[in-house]
Amino acid sequence: MAGKTVTRADLCEAVYQKVGLSRTESAMLVELVLKEITDCLERGETVKLSSFGSFIVRKKGQRIGRNPKTGKEVPISPRRVMVFKPSAILKQRINPGLDGGHKA
Repeated sequence: MAGKTVTRADLCEAVYQKVGLSRTESAMLVELVLKEITDCLERGETVKLSSFGSFIVRKKGQRIGRNPKTGKEVPISPRRVMVFKPSAILKQRINPGLDGGHKA
């Protein structure tokens, strides 16, 4: 199920085509939106976009991992990870006709 990868340039072009701003203004708008999302996530804030989903920053504590080649245990440093949780509306649009995974 290999689909097209949408790039920043594609997003800028879509804004240009649909909103009517100049190409430069469209690119600036896309960059400003992406920068604001990035800045919020960097501060550890959750970004919730209605009908789309939420970008959530989670903290992972230090843990012991294992090198798969040697089997040797190694510590994995604490870090923050970002996860995306799609909204129910987005899930429905991606999988039309499904009732959200519930079986009768």
